[in-house]
Amino acid sequence: MWVEDWRKACIGANASTEEQQRQTRQGVKAERQQVKKLQRELKYKDKALTETAALLTLSKKAKAIWGPKDEDE
Repeated sequence: MWVEDWRKACIGANASTEEQQRQTRQGVKAERQQVKKLQRELKYKDKALTETAALLTLSKKAKAIWGPKDEDE
């Protein structure tokens, strides 16, 4: 009888290990998707920041060349 109990315990242990592995794979997949999403967002924001910095630099250069823009004219 104890052999049969040992066999059931071994089979049960493997089943829980498989479940744990499945959950781990799902967790890793979700984390990878989150990383990709954050990388896309960072890339988008980096481009926007670069564009803003370029526009600011051009604006300053334009003011230096032609003087400040008069809104009354």
